[in-house]
Amino acid sequence: MDRLQTWVINLDRAPERLARISAQMQRLGLPFHRLPAVDARAFTPAQAAQIDEAAFRRRHGMPPAPGELGCYLSHVEAVRRFGQSDAEFALVLEDDVLLHASLPAVLAGLVEQAAHWDVVKLSAVHSGTPVPFQTVAPGHRLAVMLTRCTGASAYVINRRAAAAYAGRLLPMTLPYDHVFDQGWHWHLKVRLVTPTPCGHDSDIASTIAAPRSRARKFPWWRRLPTYAYRFGAARRRLAYSLGQALQESFSGAR
Repeated sequence: MDRLQTWVINLDRAPERLARISAQMQRLGLPFHRLPAVDARAFTPAQAAQIDEAAFRRRHGMPPAPGELGCYLSHVEAVRRFGQSDAEFALVLEDDVLLHASLPAVLAGLVEQAAHWDVVKLSAVHSGTPVPFQTVAPGHRLAVMLTRCTGASAYVINRRAAAAYAGRLLPMTLPYDHVFDQGWHWHLKVRLVTPTPCGHDSDIASTIAAPRSRARKFPWWRRLPTYAYRFGAARRRLAYSLGQALQESFSGAR
């Protein structure tokens, strides 16, 4: 596991959350680096300018929340730091993630089978309609996702992904978890481990992501461009994923 660098995104004003995830990491024997999260309460002018608000409203159907930009910039910084390191792979975690006992074995399996992926999601909000093709640890398989699978509380990337993201993630036009796994856009092998070895700690609320609220959404008629964008993205995702699934089947994945 010396080839893997781990980053935990954590706000300076949330030491109790750091203590919570530190205990989990210690229990699993996983060392990590703390990455100070970008605080939405104290944006610099340069940080506040890193969003294309018109594109965000058009694509997401609601105005951006400050926490979404803080979350996005925090992940961008994690990718940047990984790109400047000598590590081959990076595990990026948000501090409200719940780590299951199988995580170390899954990580070891992913490192061993690195030819099959560039980005791997280890947690998920939606199922992603996975098509499993390769065992990475007992009870866990690597899968191609046919549909949208949001969430970015736990994922692994390699140096090819970091290079693809470099300088191209900004400005923000969607929440981070809607962008970084668009394999067809980045020309990356984006995968999911199923069942996921990480979940969301429901006992604590997110401090960097935006709260879910129907009141933020525009009325349906203002969301027509959003529906069009999502339909196009879903179509491209499906075409890309079917091609990826066929490729893995022909490669002899098991």
